[in-house]
Amino acid sequence: MPIDGATRIYAVIGDPIAAVRSPEWFNTLFERRRVNAVLVPLHVAREDLAAAFHGLRAIRNLDGLVVTMPHKGPMCALLDVLSPTARAVGAVNVARRDASGRWVGDMFDGRGCVQGLKRQGHEVTGRAVFLLGAGAAGAAIAYALAEAGVRALDIDDHDVERCNIVADTVRRAFPQVQVRRASLDAASPPDLAINATPLGMRPGDPMPFDPELLPSSTLVVDVITKPEVTPLLARALSTGHHVHTGGFMHEGQALHAALFFGFDPQR
Repeated sequence: MPIDGATRIYAVIGDPIAAVRSPEWFNTLFERRRVNAVLVPLHVAREDLAAAFHGLRAIRNLDGLVVTMPHKGPMCALLDVLSPTARAVGAVNVARRDASGRWVGDMFDGRGCVQGLKRQGHEVTGRAVFLLGAGAAGAAIAYALAEAGVRALDIDDHDVERCNIVADTVRRAFPQVQVRRASLDAASPPDLAINATPLGMRPGDPMPFDPELLPSSTLVVDVITKPEVTPLLARALSTGHHVHTGGFMHEGQALHAALFFGFDPQR
């Protein structure tokens, strides 16, 4: 549909912004559903987030935001209402303006990851998982994996304090799950090994972990969407492992986000 004075606006905010896939996904949805709306990328530096959001609140035809790194955590302090999941993990990846004008945030990184795995036939209930990364996305994935009934969850991050906070939060919420802070060499042999760090987005990044250290039956998962086959996944393929790309997580996130914004992608 052509953009006109009645067009509703959505945006994705992040830094960097070039690798985001939300504009392509949502604008295709809007076109297919004949919705007079558009989603645009906004490059907002970390130090400018508060000022940028203050201005965005004043735009009356702005209905929602997709939030990506590094703003998922800091955005929580700027919103009026947080979902229980967003409060638990301390991060959001979507926000919308409600009927009263309040900005409401939710977090679907974790549920998107789990949904993406299940849609590809990878069950998580009763499985052992190694998760590298306890940032916003990693925390949400840890919470969603425990919510989905994993048996054991080993979490590692270079920031030990952050890793302990995530492990403690998940352990308290889901006491039936065995949750530990553990490096890969100390982790239980995992059924799934997930990279929830940005390592692999930029040329020259170090390998998050070496798939050769994993059992041959381990599914290697990367949350990065560009490149689709990250160096980690390429290495895993060379060692004979099955892999799961970040695109499946993004699809799961987008489906949840669309419903959050009031659009049913299945219709």
